[in-house]
Amino acid sequence: MHAIDQFMSPLPLDEAGSAPAQARAGDLEVFLRGVERRAWRIAELATREREDALEIVQEAMLGFVRRYGAHPPAQWPPLFWRVLDSRVHDWHRRHVVRSRWSAWLGRLGGDEDDASADPLLSIADGREPGPLARLADREAGQALDAALRALPLRQRQAFLLRMWEGLDVAQTAIAMRCSQGSVKTHLSRALARLRGQLEPHR
Repeated sequence: MHAIDQFMSPLPLDEAGSAPAQARAGDLEVFLRGVERRAWRIAELATREREDALEIVQEAMLGFVRRYGAHPPAQWPPLFWRVLDSRVHDWHRRHVVRSRWSAWLGRLGGDEDDASADPLLSIADGREPGPLARLADREAGQALDAALRALPLRQRQAFLLRMWEGLDVAQTAIAMRCSQGSVKTHLSRALARLRGQLEPHR
């Protein structure tokens, strides 16, 4: 997946060609490539739709570059995740509307529970731990994936941004557009739920 290549373009004309602008464009590309896969995974967990997740990430990256590309690089992480958070919420609103119309028209259905095509599970492990170890790892990974999907959206966001992406509480609050106290509450509840569901796999 290379969402970046589809929209990385020169900065505005008044900055084009200058050394600082070129350096910032390079820094932006490095930053976006660094978060691209994790952003896609977060979006895929939120939507359960691979193609929709890719589209969300593309839209988030484009919106981030346009709105925040000129900000200092130190500010980019929470701002990017904030844009992604907004795109995920937009997707959920649209999805709810589509689902209501589908139900009304009698066409509600689908296989949202089909998780058999997780691309991360197909990545080969160069260490080749053996079939039993691979089976255990696969089962644990599937259990974690299912546990994350079962979390309420805000709890999942708090967990992924804090524990996976490594943002601090203040940055996570910016990304989630909520108070730091709310971040701590969401994270605490997420950890409690995950511990309970994953205890058999420890």
